Amino acid sequence: MGNPKAFLTVPRKEAGYRPIHDRIHDFGEVEQTLNTRDRQEQASRCMDCGVPFCHWACPLGNKNPEWNDALYRGDWETAYKILKKTNDFPEFTGRICPALCEKACVLYLTTGEAVTNRENEAAIAERAYLEGYVTIEHPERNGKKVAIIGAGPAGLAAANQLNYKGYEVTVFDKNEAAGGLLRYGIPNFKLQKGIIDRRIRVMMDEGVKFVYDTAVSLKKLARKDFTDENAILEGFDAYVVATGTPEARDLNAPGRELKGIHLALDLLAQQNRVLAGWEVGKDERVTAKNKRVLVIGGGDTGSDCIGTSHRQGCRSVTQIEIMPQPPVGHNPATPWPNWPVIMKTTSSHEEGCERRWLLNTNRFIGDDKGRVKGVEVEGVIWEPNPDGGRPIMKLDGNKEIIPCDIVFLAMGFLRPQQPFFDEEGKKRPECANVFLAGDAASGASLVVRAIASGRKAAVDVDNFLKK
Repeated sequence: MGNPKAFLTVPRKEAGYRPIHDRIHDFGEVEQTLNTRDRQEQASRCMDCGVPFCHWACPLGNKNPEWNDALYRGDWETAYKILKKTNDFPEFTGRICPALCEKACVLYLTTGEAVTNRENEAAIAERAYLEGYVTIEHPERNGKKVAIIGAGPAGLAAANQLNYKGYEVTVFDKNEAAGGLLRYGIPNFKLQKGIIDRRIRVMMDEGVKFVYDTAVSLKKLARKDFTDENAILEGFDAYVVATGTPEARDLNAPGRELKGIHLALDLLAQQNRVLAGWEVGKDERVTAKNKRVLVIGGGDTGSDCIGTSHRQGCRSVTQIEIMPQPPVGHNPATPWPNWPVIMKTTSSHEEGCERRWLLNTNRFIGDDKGRVKGVEVEGVIWEPNPDGGRPIMKLDGNKEIIPCDIVFLAMGFLRPQQPFFDEEGKKRPECANVFLAGDAASGASLVVRAIASGRKAAVDVDNFLKK
């Protein structure tokens, strides 16, 4: 703790976003950066608590006090080395993590102004690349091979850790490039894809192999059937399945078949591919240009649809959510150590959006050409469940029609059913060398949790093969 009084004298200072009138015209990252002096001053606010709740709250167990102290002292290399021990990809989490550590920071709990851990993390990672602290390692090989199925954050973390442990690692992915949801779900204005490419080049230089445009059958893998598309998986000593949650939650309401109703990833994945140089036909293009947009779902994916719609040139955006509007600043219903369920206003919301809560979608309304032109919604009342658990939803009878020209469904993802377990949830004996990681194991969650899960899977594989 280099400056023991900084938390009293230095206020929290965020880098902030580019001006709205500037950023909505391109897909460049919206977040700005602080200069070196201000960044080190922000790191000085860390109090090196006796019990660092930030470390406890982080799924990766990041040692924030240690690398914040090194950052404050200007020792960027040491800061990166400490960060790298727990986090394989700080350049990713430093941009898109909701920063669970900051919601557990003692300064947040007492003053509402946490240490800027996420921004500090991103700054350390970028300085590491700039100054050459990111070096290429060549681990000694142990003669065993591991296949990773899925090149999202969990698969990449598992591959990275297993490679360092000496295994010959091959990553298979159905898409044309690595990244998973990082590449095909998160917009470029939050995470430029060159950031992913840069890390993949490091992993390749260190010996990790990548095989793209390759879909495999998990059902056949469970049976150890290495025929047809699974022939490439034969001969590995262990397998890590990190295929994420590929199936989005749909909305089975009357009129769902109308044109202009899309799952959120139909928009987000295609837009990212277009920015990468893909050519998409006019009839296949999902675009909000000159349209009234309705986003159903109030989470981060819905927010990403809002920001993307603005950059495509929409007329307006409305976002509806079935749950109540959370309070601003503090929520007594979710006290620490719970995650604070409070009102979140993203950079995309700031760019213009009407937000509404407690609305259920009854039906989609179309025009004579079969295109959506409106959505009938109805008010919702949530009542306590006498048996406990999830509250009971009731409709209040107040209906209205929201006019729209295009609808994006951003209601989350379904947890995949894995064929590697029996009816009692126990792993089948023939699948002893198959391990799950990330959303494929837990259902949809955060990128930082996926990375942590990938690291754990690597440990489990290593322990299994050492036996």
